[in-house]
Amino acid sequence: MRRLLARTLLVAVLLASAACSDGRPGGADPTGGPAPTGSAATPLGGGAAGGDARVCAEARRAGTTAVREYVEGLGQMVAAVGAGDTVTADAARSRAQAALADWRAALREQGAQATDAQLRTLLSDLGTEVTALGVDVESIDETELDRLQQRLDQLCGR
Repeated sequence: MRRLLARTLLVAVLLASAACSDGRPGGADPTGGPAPTGSAATPLGGGAAGGDARVCAEARRAGTTAVREYVEGLGQMVAAVGAGDTVTADAARSRAQAALADWRAALREQGAQATDAQLRTLLSDLGTEVTALGVDVESIDETELDRLQQRLDQLCGR
């Protein structure tokens, strides 16, 4: 039980840090180095007029909200399972699953509106990863989610 709770907290920290703004200048490498060069490093969020800047903002907002709700649901589920409260555990599981469903829907919607092909592909990739998530903490690939979030940050000019 402690291992499951520790893993939940680790995932919560990793996902939340990936989804939240960290104040890095636009296009900065997550390691603190300069932004890479080439078309993949071209920020959309800062200089793009209208469409893709809004798509980036909405994708980030949806991710931040979903991660918060997902992690809260998982935490409540783990606590309820530990207390032997199956009714509360089932309700928390449902809330966590709903958060993922909302996130997938937002990624699909924003991907359909993106004009940049790389951004469209990335949002599709993120949606695939979100689809693979479940309420089984052991199955979460936080490394892949973090990598995709870093690509979103790079494309969107964080």
